[in-house]
Parts: sequence; C-alpha cells; structure tokens
Amino acid sequence: MGLFDSTTIQQLERGLSGAANEQKAISQNIANADTPGYKERRASFKQSLEEASAEQGLQAHKTNAKHINFSSGNKDSYINEKTQEMYHANGNGVDIDKEMSELAKNQLYFNAVTDRLSGKFGSLKTAVRGGS
Repeated sequence: MGLFDSTTIQQLERGLSGAANEQKAISQNIANADTPGYKERRASFKQSLEEASAEQGLQAHKTNAKHINFSSGNKDSYINEKTQEMYHANGNGVDIDKEMSELAKNQLYFNAVTDRLSGKFGSLKTAVRGGS
C-alpha cells in the first residue's frame, strides 16, 4: 500500500474531479446563456462519487435494521442535457440566475474538499516529520 493510497484521499480526489466537471458544465451554460436553442447541461458527479465509494467497498454501518439502505448512482461523471425547461423565446434553456447560484454552490463544495485534502496532506506531513 502506497502513501497516497488512502481511501479518503482517493474519494477527495474524485470529489475534486467531479467539481471540476460541474464547473465546466456551469461555465458552458453561462457562456451560452444567449445562444438560441442551447439547453442547460448538468454534471452528475455526486452520483458518480457514490458509485465509486460502493465499488471500493465502503459500507455505512447501520445501527438499526430500520435504517434506510444506502444506494449509489452513475459510475462516471456525465454531463446531461436538460430538455424540458425553456427560459427564452429562442428556445434557450438557461436561467442565468440559477447558473450563478449553482456556480457559487459548486465553488463552496470545491473549497471544502480542497480544505479537507489539505488537512489530510498536513497530517501526512506531520507523520513523516515524526510529529514535530
């Protein structure tokens, strides 16, 4: 087992990758907010992260048989095109206010994962230095 083979580090890496895919989809939506016929796109990385967790054998511990079972979604981070909503007469399906909100939400998530990853590497650094 390598130094960076920690399940936590791998999950955080996947989280950052998913947030980057979400950022790309949101940026494309914002850039095409006035493009006729453009449909909103979304990355589905949260489901991908759940699936990756399940593949690695991460199991939640149920303390009661009545607890809800945990499930997972898609394996890869796909960008899905939404076809039902139309916000402009030209067939464009992008709501710029919603996109800006999603952008801020994704940035907060990315920052939180980055902070956690930094803490994990800080712990490794402390361990390598012998606790000093």
